[in-house]
Amino acid sequence: MKQSIRDAYGNALCELGEEMKQIVVLDADVSSSTKSGVFGKQYPERFINVGVAENNMISMAAGLSIVGYIPFVNTFATFMVGRGADPLKSLIAYGKLNVKVAGAYAGLSDSYDGATHHALEDLAFFRSLPNFTVISVADGVQARKAVKVAAQLEGPVYLRLSRAEVPILYDESTPFELGKGDVLEEGKDLTIIATGVMVSKALEASQILKNEGITTKVINIHTIKPIDQALIVESAKQTGRVLVVEEHNINGGLGSAVCEVLSETYPVPVKRMGTQDCFTESGDYEALLCKYGLDATSIVHEAITLIRTN
Repeated sequence: MKQSIRDAYGNALCELGEEMKQIVVLDADVSSSTKSGVFGKQYPERFINVGVAENNMISMAAGLSIVGYIPFVNTFATFMVGRGADPLKSLIAYGKLNVKVAGAYAGLSDSYDGATHHALEDLAFFRSLPNFTVISVADGVQARKAVKVAAQLEGPVYLRLSRAEVPILYDESTPFELGKGDVLEEGKDLTIIATGVMVSKALEASQILKNEGITTKVINIHTIKPIDQALIVESAKQTGRVLVVEEHNINGGLGSAVCEVLSETYPVPVKRMGTQDCFTESGDYEALLCKYGLDATSIVHEAITLIRTN
């Protein structure tokens, strides 16, 4: 069974609007894509479409937060970073304001619109900003839980959201614990650490590897910042090798964060899988993941190579 992460986000935001009257939602003229429009239809008096003015939208959210509202700002992740960097840094992060930033169509998921719309730098940007909590969800269930956790957390939060339909990995009874990774598979030969859509690809690869007699520990790091250092180190000690998979540039994202943790505490061989510091093309989403080495087959290949050479 699959579910769109963006649909899960829109529905969760709408449901939360009934519980928390102080939530307001802003969108930069893409509400039908981000699914913030679901909230807008239900609560039009608390919904603002600012038009194609991302910088202004974030500045407006800063003001709204100061007078007691909890703003959720919405646009494509690439535009959130590219056009909103100034107020995100100088207002939201610097002021430690209670603003929730939802970056839709992250990674390669806006597939046919190409390099200008693919967001492969957002994790690097947001995890470098002081005071920001950074969350990257793996499925619709986790998206719904993350929205609620973000709304209840005082301070700025970045929610990384994919356009894609992805397999449901969690059930409703599974808790979402901020700052704690989830162990989804146990194994002794290799640790695979993934985030976002790549979690389901890592699990798919794990099953293929199991048929080859290789067992892998698969971890979903849904909170990029603060990252679960204890779990990363513990897993590295258990398996001796770590493969990190993310739908992001290999520079500055989850792979970099994991390397930072391990280099300072328990160095082991680490392979980072992501886009190789390049701009990307337009095309079918699954075809793009394959082209840039982010499909299950590529993960299997890199896992076997890492095990054989280390």
